[in-house]
Amino acid sequence: MPRGLYRFQQSGDLHFVTFSCYRRAPLLATPRARDIFEQTLEQVRKWYGVSIIGYVVMPEHVHLLMTEPERSLLSVVLQMLKQNVAHRVFQEARFWQPRYYDFNVWSAEKRVEKLKYLHRNPGSPTSGVFALVGVEAGKARVS
Repeated sequence: MPRGLYRFQQSGDLHFVTFSCYRRAPLLATPRARDIFEQTLEQVRKWYGVSIIGYVVMPEHVHLLMTEPERSLLSVVLQMLKQNVAHRVFQEARFWQPRYYDFNVWSAEKRVEKLKYLHRNPGSPTSGVFALVGVEAGKARVS
C-alpha cells in the first residue's frame, strides 16, 4: 500500500470503489467485455457475501457502491474480481491499473450522493451506451 494511504475496512460502512483499466484504455467498451464484467461481479458477490448497492461500468473504469464482504476482505474481493475479468476478457496483456480508490460511505446522505453520482455519470444509460448501472432493490431511492 502506498505510504500515507489508509483504508478503513471491516468498519461496517458501505464502500464507494473506483478502479481503472490499464493506462485508462477503453478495455470495457465492448458489449462482450461489459457482459463478462457483470457476470464476474455476480459470481464474486455470491462467493464473498457482498451486496452491490449500485455500479457503473465505463469504457475505461468502474465505480461500485458495495457492502463489506461477509467472507474475507474487500481487497481480496476486488483482487478476485479484477483477476477473473482480466483472465476472461484479455488474457495476454495487462488489463487493470494496480490498486483501487476506496471511499467509506458512512451516512445515508453520502449513500444517496454516491448513487446520484452513479446515475448522473456521463456513461449512465440515460446519457451513453457504455455503461451498466445497477441498484439493489430496496436499498436506496434516488431522484
